[in-house]
Amino acid sequence: MLVALMAIPAASQSQPAPISQPESVQRFLAMFADPAVQTFLQQQAAAARPTPESATLARDAGISFGEFTTRFRGHITALLAAARSFPAETMRGATTLQRDVEAIGGTRPIFLVAAFVIAGLAVQWVFWRFGAGWRLWMSRAPIFTARERLVAIGARLLWAVCYVLAFGLGSIGFFLLFEWPPLVREIVVGYLFAVVVFRLATAVFDVILAPRRLAQNQFRLIPLMDDVAAHWTRRLGYAVGWYAFGWVTSHLLGSLGFSVPARQLVAYSLGVVLLLIGIEAVWRRPAGFSQAQSWIGFSARNWLWTAYFAAVWLLWVVGAMRLFWIVVVFAVLPGAIALTKAAVNNVLHSSDAEEEGRKRTVVSVIVERGIRAVLIVGAIFFLADMLEIELTRMTMQDSPALRLIRGVLSAGIILMVVDLAWNIVKVLIERKLGDTEAVLEVGSERERRRTRLRTLLPILRNFLMILFAAIAIMMALSSLGVEIGPLIAGAGVVGVAIGFGAQTVVKDVISGMFYLLDDAFRVGEYIQSGNYKGNVESFSLRSIKLRHHRGAVYIVPFSELGAVQNLSRDWVIEKMTITVTYDADIEKARKIIKKIGLELFEDPEFKPITIEPLKMQGIDSLGDSGLLLRMKVMTQPGQQFTLKRRALRMIHQAFNENGIKIAVPTVQVSGGKDDGIAAAAAQQTLATHNAAVAESST
Repeated sequence: MLVALMAIPAASQSQPAPISQPESVQRFLAMFADPAVQTFLQQQAAAARPTPESATLARDAGISFGEFTTRFRGHITALLAAARSFPAETMRGATTLQRDVEAIGGTRPIFLVAAFVIAGLAVQWVFWRFGAGWRLWMSRAPIFTARERLVAIGARLLWAVCYVLAFGLGSIGFFLLFEWPPLVREIVVGYLFAVVVFRLATAVFDVILAPRRLAQNQFRLIPLMDDVAAHWTRRLGYAVGWYAFGWVTSHLLGSLGFSVPARQLVAYSLGVVLLLIGIEAVWRRPAGFSQAQSWIGFSARNWLWTAYFAAVWLLWVVGAMRLFWIVVVFAVLPGAIALTKAAVNNVLHSSDAEEEGRKRTVVSVIVERGIRAVLIVGAIFFLADMLEIELTRMTMQDSPALRLIRGVLSAGIILMVVDLAWNIVKVLIERKLGDTEAVLEVGSERERRRTRLRTLLPILRNFLMILFAAIAIMMALSSLGVEIGPLIAGAGVVGVAIGFGAQTVVKDVISGMFYLLDDAFRVGEYIQSGNYKGNVESFSLRSIKLRHHRGAVYIVPFSELGAVQNLSRDWVIEKMTITVTYDADIEKARKIIKKIGLELFEDPEFKPITIEPLKMQGIDSLGDSGLLLRMKVMTQPGQQFTLKRRALRMIHQAFNENGIKIAVPTVQVSGGKDDGIAAAAAQQTLATHNAAVAESST
């Protein structure tokens, strides 16, 4: 109808307009003659037209069991008819081929294939002789480090490709130098190409699985036992070679004039051989990974794989290609991911025990996760192509099933990309945290930077994890067709409500942010805040964990910390006092203390932790029992207690040796000579002395 309306202006221009047309009709016709209106109508018509994938899925969804049965019967009927007419088609194809064969003197193509295969083997032998130095270097190449392994594998792959390329040049290249009839040239080149593919697959699998590893000093990319590697090298080579032979045969039958059902019949027959190769490979595989399991479990898995191969072949035969590719991808993808992970770990592992215990390197994570992401994303794009789904196109006419499938595939791609980015960031943070475990000089700038990194990196890791998760969820929901704008707005409203209802939690989080921005404390430092004190062990978004020096653990919210006293920054001054008698030589005592301070400063045990040596500041006060001498020493934080104990012990010993007496409290009692009073006074004096000694020892 829109097309008819758009054709009206052209008709009106070819014939003169009747004079009797009303003015409103003329305006209406002039409106359709406007190019902008015509463009708008064409866009609306295109939007109303269903997309190919939408129509396809709608058609598939509407196929009933009866329609599927009818289509299946038609397919089987065509195959049976092709089987009956196959001899006639064979005779017709032979006649077509005979004309080209007679043009070259009656030589059969199979003899040409054999002759040029021999020519290719001869060129290959020449390459083998001239590549003796290359082979010798590969046999002696070291494979101890990851770099050496990669170089060795790359050299062997390059050798394999060049080795097979020599065969291809000697066979196909030499054949193409001559003039041949078109059909003969196509047949011979096709089967020579199949032979090249078979030999290339065998050479590549030989490099990857290295069945003769011990004999040729090869590195096996995938960690397998020797008999398992030899088994799968042969079977996979046979499977690829037979597939190439079948593909070439099916293509050449079309050139010989065979009908499509006849070519399908031949392809299904050749597929039976491929099915038998797979079943034989499963049942005769060595039980390298199943020795710890029973034979019954091993046999059960073989039966499951047999049923799987048979089901895949049947899906192919009945023409259910979409379900066929889904089943194949879902079975092959997990195995490919597992083999890739094992190969990456095998190549990048180190023989050094210390290096083996470290965190995974960034390269290994990028390679492993990157290959996994590529495999999964490639599988998603492949399935989208097989299902005829355009991932970047979404229209209002799409069915719910189509939107769901497209959204799931797009969400899978998004999750893989986010997972790769998160793992790279996580391993970078873990590697940096591993570097902070090294022991550095106490009090140095590197040590302060190390403690700050140990404090901030765990919080950064948790924050980025939440950020990546939120981004992945939002993008995945958007790919599924969910409007995330209202969700974000609703989340903001809910956040405000939660903020009003949990003001203490919000206060804890904000206070913690400012504590970290101010660099108030770090992991491993000793702090005191009110009644709480201890070493900072860790902290979360809202609280800090303190370990008291007696073992108790405090979990303190940031909002309750208040003013923080950090006892582990830069330096600390420890002050000591000692009381001597009034008749003591103060100058002598000063020199003794200074000498002891210099001895401790030069002591290898205390020199790294002492900033300024011990010295006497002078007489602090005149006490009741003697002169109070004050001393001080500057050390690194947390190291002053050991030095203080050693200094007091040395001072006590030196004072005794030089006749300087430590003052003790005395009590003089005046009065009568009553023995009870004298005994009480003596007991009080002894108690006071014991208390003074106990106080000085602490």
